[in-house]
Amino acid sequence: MKKLVSTFLRFAATSALAVLAVFVGWRLWVYYEEEPWTRDGRVRAEVVSVAPDVSGLVSEVLVHDNQRVRKGDVLFRIDRERFDLALRQAEATLEGRIAALEVTSKDLTRYRTLDARNNIAVSKQQVENVTGTQAQAKAAYDQALAERDLARLNLKRSEVRASVNGLMTNFELRPGNYVLAGKGVAALIDEDSLHVDGYFEETKLPLIHVGDRVAVRLMGESQDLYGRVEGIAGGIEDRDRSSGANLLANVNPTFNWVRLAQRIPVRIALDPTPSDIRLVAGRTATVVINPSNGGKPKFSIFSW
Repeated sequence: MKKLVSTFLRFAATSALAVLAVFVGWRLWVYYEEEPWTRDGRVRAEVVSVAPDVSGLVSEVLVHDNQRVRKGDVLFRIDRERFDLALRQAEATLEGRIAALEVTSKDLTRYRTLDARNNIAVSKQQVENVTGTQAQAKAAYDQALAERDLARLNLKRSEVRASVNGLMTNFELRPGNYVLAGKGVAALIDEDSLHVDGYFEETKLPLIHVGDRVAVRLMGESQDLYGRVEGIAGGIEDRDRSSGANLLANVNPTFNWVRLAQRIPVRIALDPTPSDIRLVAGRTATVVINPSNGGKPKFSIFSW
């Protein structure tokens, strides 16, 4: 009897282990081959290159590296003395052009009045000459007005402001540095554009749809983030194809028995993030998508 019980227990234990192994293998197969998840995720954000629109010496720096700024905040100022002088010069030139335009306009009015009365003292040639002089004065006035507006714009642009809400990074500018128009001096991370890009195997794309709920776990964090699929990339680079010298396609031959699935970027818009989780562009993440319903996806031990 004892031998029979012992045999039965061994058989039951073996059967239980076999069933457990089959279940674990099935779950692994489902997670690795069927369910859309990936450990290849990255936190991404738009990066704005902070560059002045005018050249000059930096006179004042109002922010520091890694400081959070709001759209419209002044980041630094360029010495405005030269721009003040340029504006004054442009305004003086404009006043002279206005005076000249008024004189020629009055002359033109007077000559046209005399011509309308058939005054023999005024010839058609004189009227045409005065008309041409007035047109030249008007063109000179328009040019002076544009130069005045440009001088005002340059003076305004001597203050460099933040174009988006974000975080300054790699900012080492100091008063006395000379900056060039159009040359970046720092990077501004647009915090309003923070999102996650998950790079999914192409075999899992049929299970991914815009609007699907997503769970994201950043490396080093125990708390999950949630969001939704915002879009799927429309194309990736074909590294096996290039253009030859005669502009014909140059395709590299392959001899692989195993074809590796390409990774397709999937953009994920995040829900409001807890304040204790720091979203840093470039952080790695694990991404799980729930294509079946609108509930929150959950991580499995097999997905991490």
